[in-house]
Amino acid sequence: MLPAAASLSLVTKASAEAAIPALPDTDIRKYWVTVMTKIADPVLQHLSKGRLKAEMPVEVNPTSELDRSKVTYLEALGRLLAGIAPWLELGPDDTAEGKIRAKYIALAQQSIRQAVNPLSPDYMQFTDQKYEQALVDASFLAQALIRAPKQLWEPLDRKVKEQLITALKSTRVIKPTYNNWLLFMGMIEAFLLMAGEDYDTVRLDYALKKHLEWYKGDGIYGDGPSFHWDYYNSYVIQPMMMDITNVMIAKGKETKEFYNTVLERAVRHAVIQERLISPEGTFPPVGRSLAYRFGAMQGLGQIALLKKLPETIKPAQVREALTSVIRRMIEAPGTFDKNGWLTIGFCGHQIDIGEAYISTGSLYLCTTGMLPLGLPQDDPFWKDAAAEWTAKKVWNGLNIPADHAAP
Repeated sequence: MLPAAASLSLVTKASAEAAIPALPDTDIRKYWVTVMTKIADPVLQHLSKGRLKAEMPVEVNPTSELDRSKVTYLEALGRLLAGIAPWLELGPDDTAEGKIRAKYIALAQQSIRQAVNPLSPDYMQFTDQKYEQALVDASFLAQALIRAPKQLWEPLDRKVKEQLITALKSTRVIKPTYNNWLLFMGMIEAFLLMAGEDYDTVRLDYALKKHLEWYKGDGIYGDGPSFHWDYYNSYVIQPMMMDITNVMIAKGKETKEFYNTVLERAVRHAVIQERLISPEGTFPPVGRSLAYRFGAMQGLGQIALLKKLPETIKPAQVREALTSVIRRMIEAPGTFDKNGWLTIGFCGHQIDIGEAYISTGSLYLCTTGMLPLGLPQDDPFWKDAAAEWTAKKVWNGLNIPADHAAP
């Protein structure tokens, strides 16, 4: 159960259709931290002790013929850390939250050590060509390191760093599919560039340039040459385009004009996402991988984290919208099993929501929907008074500016 301090009760099936009562503004960040740590606990507590493979269930759709037991553990680690990294990067301090962060920084560092140590019982599968999924989740781990270098990379001792670099480079034997997977390849090379290691310029540049070719307009990239009406622009494409480009700009490997193009498209995508959140805190269950839950809102959360929201969207309205979505999903009965592990579903436990490639570890991508926790407690995102988000305004009859497509 969530701690009593969060002042919450689970949403029952009967009440799920009704509006969720608002939280006091001062409790919202505390609520987010409570949710984040509840999700993270089973993964990091067990992995830090070398017990993840022994304790973590591997739930899959019974119709799936795929063996996910070799890949689900790296999924859990990479995806979880990609979401909590901005919060960890704030570092420890003497506040109550800062002390909590210190605990999870230590757990995350020790979990990485276990994952890349060949002698650990939780040594993870990075390279076997039979398990192409390793490329995906190694890239989420690389993204986490890019998002929190001061807490997740720099403090590691030299041996662990060498093991981690070896593990990430070993994924180069995996051939990415001709779609968003190119960005997984590029993300790993971007981390190597950031870390001062040998990196493959072609792999890095190709991933970005192909996505520029696949741009469909109005803030949406194709997932490969084709357009897919799903949330992969938020799960993967927009955030990875931004993170890779930020590294390249910092290292003088890309132009400001290129960065501005990527940013403008990511901002437009975030604007659309904010408008997709209904007055009740729901969004359309469209497309594949819905079991990633509020990870579908990573694009919006990242633009809020980067403080790049347009003037028409106030940080507080994004906070309120995302909080409503998170509450809808995380409080739905069946979201966690009896031991605190996430279960397959979109709003609760809904096994048929999970495609054949979905397993327990996959689900931890939901944490990427909470990137704004990387903003400090005194940021306007957290301290400004509550504000209605766009759909709530317009359905309440308020006058709002017209929306227009972007190039």
